[in-house]
Amino acid sequence: MTTCDVCGTEMNMPYHCNHCGGTFCSEHRLPENHDCPGLDDWGDPEGVFDSGFDDSVSAGNQSRSSKGLLERIGIDTGPGGPLAYFRGNMTYVFLGLMWITFLFQFLVATVAIGTPNLQVATLSSELYRSIFVLAPQHPEYVWTWFTSVLSHGGFAHIAFNSIVIFFFGRLVEDYIGSRDFTLLFLSSGALAGLGQVLIQLYQGLPSAAAVGYFPGGVVGASGAAIAIMGVLTILNPSLRVYVYFIFPVPIWLVTIGLVAMNVLGMFGAGGQGVANAAHLIGLAIGLAYGQHVRDRIRVPNQLQLGGGRGPGGPGGPGGPGGRGPF
Repeated sequence: MTTCDVCGTEMNMPYHCNHCGGTFCSEHRLPENHDCPGLDDWGDPEGVFDSGFDDSVSAGNQSRSSKGLLERIGIDTGPGGPLAYFRGNMTYVFLGLMWITFLFQFLVATVAIGTPNLQVATLSSELYRSIFVLAPQHPEYVWTWFTSVLSHGGFAHIAFNSIVIFFFGRLVEDYIGSRDFTLLFLSSGALAGLGQVLIQLYQGLPSAAAVGYFPGGVVGASGAAIAIMGVLTILNPSLRVYVYFIFPVPIWLVTIGLVAMNVLGMFGAGGQGVANAAHLIGLAIGLAYGQHVRDRIRVPNQLQLGGGRGPGGPGGPGGPGGRGPF
């Protein structure tokens, strides 16, 4: 039986609020009856319950006293505008950009070295590295702080990160809004990569002339993906994760396992070429951010995947516990 988040009444047919993610009885289903966080924005003429790209709506004010940055430079962020699609969908936008970048990597590798081998291109092509790799030789290439987040070292690498982001990213985006999710994704990915590169510089890398290839560097959205998991660990620690799509465990246990694997990996017990420090930095950022927002985020006590729109993208609150494959 599902219970109302306000009064605790057990229901067979609950009502789900698509804006705050809560589960309510018939008496509390209306936003004004369950103190919905978006209630103050009800009179927003540009769209009810803004997802975060323009947060210039003042609480309790029916008219805007100021315009958001995007609106001030002439970009319509309201419903039907050019950015309307991105509201609530930045998880999928980043997934699409990752796969587009992955295909572009093969194209550039083919042009640079005559073969679409990403590993060889990473080690031997300065052109390829200057576009896709956050490298210790050139940390001043600021664009690589972000292009490296969208780039990946192989199919297994991008597939794993895509699974994590697809299942968990939309949950976090619905909790914190598209704008904050975008900032979290890019900042955690970039900071995780920079942290890994700084460690490589501290350890000391041989010159390319000495070893015949370019050593070091980092690519991948793993730092951002694990940051997303860190946020969920704080906001919804009992969320059930199906490891290998079979074994159900709470997400807090998965997080502990990730910490253990990456700590061991830093001492040589993990696989070669794994950015263990980047993973731990991303997780630390996610945990810290989750702790920062936990008091202002309404997290439903039950989640399920499938049917309707709510936290979890194609899923919504309602099933016992919470679930997400991993």
